[in-house]
Amino acid sequence: MDGRTARARATRARVVAAATGLFTAAGYAATSVEAIATTAGVGVQTVYYAFGTKRAILTEALDHAVAGDDEPVPTLQRSWARATLDEPDPIKQLHRQVAGAADIYERAAPLLDVVRSAAATDPDLAEAWRTNLDQRRTVQHAFTTALATKTPLTAGLDIDRAADIVLAVLSPEIYLLLVQIRSWSTDQWQQWATNALIQQLTALRPGLSNVRCS
Repeated sequence: MDGRTARARATRARVVAAATGLFTAAGYAATSVEAIATTAGVGVQTVYYAFGTKRAILTEALDHAVAGDDEPVPTLQRSWARATLDEPDPIKQLHRQVAGAADIYERAAPLLDVVRSAAATDPDLAEAWRTNLDQRRTVQHAFTTALATKTPLTAGLDIDRAADIVLAVLSPEIYLLLVQIRSWSTDQWQQWATNALIQQLTALRPGLSNVRCS
């Protein structure tokens, strides 16, 4: 990476960090591009040149929060997701699945809530929210398909319905309700979510959910 590219990447990172803080503190509508530029320590035109629109800034900020970095690697190709899919033990797969969601939500849940809240009145963000929901559904469908090869699903439950159950249990809304509003620890949320998925999806004994992945 040459010096100019490195500087441009660093500028984008500052803008994304500034925007993330402002969006989660004040909301999407109340945050201006000017405020983002000031907080990032760059000119307004620099922000517009790099991103084009405020929505593009939010989209990139959300992508970074979900991924934990700015590398263009899809979720299912990331190491934690591959390890989850490849895990031969169904209980341990569910632990990995929930732990991966917890890792993402510790970074991204507040920003996801910004998008969800703004989607009610902003058509562009409504589209962004639907896209994020579809992406989460795709990931959970892949995990559920893998789970079904390792243990029978609950009688009468097909993969599509099972994936919808996982999508609901591992939703950012429930995570924020329990962890942020009800003051559960992330570990408590992980234990509850893992038990819930075992009970809902499989005939395995819930007590086995105390098994931890290495």
